[in-house]
Amino acid sequence: MIQRLQSIFLFLVAVAMGLTLGLDLWTQVVADSGETWKLNALFMIQSSSAGEIVQSSSNWYIAALAAFVGLMAIISIFQYRNHGRQMMINMINSLFMVGLVAIVFLTTNGVNKEIGAADNGSYQIGFWAILVAMVCNMLANRFIRKDVALLKSVDRIR
Repeated sequence: MIQRLQSIFLFLVAVAMGLTLGLDLWTQVVADSGETWKLNALFMIQSSSAGEIVQSSSNWYIAALAAFVGLMAIISIFQYRNHGRQMMINMINSLFMVGLVAIVFLTTNGVNKEIGAADNGSYQIGFWAILVAMVCNMLANRFIRKDVALLKSVDRIR
């Protein structure tokens, strides 16, 4: 049924991906020049110390991957009749979330090397939402497995 605990966790995965799409993922302030680099799901924005946008590059693939993960979580909610398919969708979703974290991490490290920053910058709420989504997805799979075990035990009694 839709009102099961795993459905709540899958809904939280979709909400977390919405946060990833809407909020900043990473911010870096260069101490020497006062430039600010911000990464969100759609753009990498370089701002001068006066606040003017110097450069902006598209990162549409991050937004597309986050939207895909959120959509797959919503689709997985409605696969409650087929536990095997629901777990498979969630496992694939976990792989895409790991890929999303890797893409963000590699993008930010590339910018840090390019600008020669002393520190790594700070990861913002949008990035941490991906990690929360990964935990919620893992918990959803755990509760799906519990449902499968319960169904098998009930069938054994009959």
